[in-house]
Amino acid sequence: MENQTIAQKLEALVKLQSIDSKIDEIKKLRGDLPDEVQDLEDEIEGYNTRLHRFEAEQKDLEENIKKHKEGIKEAEKLIKKYTEQQKNVRNNREFDAITKEIELQELEIQICEKRIKEAKDQIQAKKDEIEKTNALISERGDHLDNKKKELQGIMSESEEEEKRLLSEREKATKKIEDKLLKYYERLRGSLSNGLAVVRVVRGAAEGCNIVIPPQKIAEIREKKRIVIDEHSGRILADVDVDSLDEGDKPKANKTVAPPTTSRRKKVE
Repeated sequence: MENQTIAQKLEALVKLQSIDSKIDEIKKLRGDLPDEVQDLEDEIEGYNTRLHRFEAEQKDLEENIKKHKEGIKEAEKLIKKYTEQQKNVRNNREFDAITKEIELQELEIQICEKRIKEAKDQIQAKKDEIEKTNALISERGDHLDNKKKELQGIMSESEEEEKRLLSEREKATKKIEDKLLKYYERLRGSLSNGLAVVRVVRGAAEGCNIVIPPQKIAEIREKKRIVIDEHSGRILADVDVDSLDEGDKPKANKTVAPPTTSRRKKVE
């Protein structure tokens, strides 16, 4: 690679660009399907996360109901105990104190019952949300399956061709020096059409249609150095001579006929 001429370097770049353009065409056939599939997968993942959160919250609410029911049982035991104690009080002060404890336990039961009702309402709301989320997961899942089948159908048609091109691409990149390859890759990534190596057609660079001065066109034809389009950064690899104006085309070498020598007639 160190001994490559400029013409050979340009030829290697042109070949790589040709392979990449064919790969781009294959990917173009897929359109937005890969992105749509990815978006649907992300959306479903989001719904599953939401579903797990709702299920965890529902479980916490059920645990709270269980605790409140235990609280009611405990309060009822205490009320029964205090009621029995009231029968054996010795004075009004003891009676009033026990009555106050009973009232406190009755209030505790009311609070627990209120909390249970609130939790049940929240559980029902969670169940509704879970049902809606499951419906969305099912609906988007069916849509995802259809998109995947559609994408798989397109990919199966071009899979072998893409593998072949990728193999050719790997071989082609080995024939290009690292610095030049990095420039090419970076440039391709920054261009919407991916054309980093182009010809000059009708006096302008392909892909951006910016007019190239005649002097630079001559340099491109000579292939003595790699010429970069100063506007787009594209590598100008060749010139379509047929598309040039007559004045810009290279002149063919004219063959000059040898001069004829005249001989004098011999006088008899």
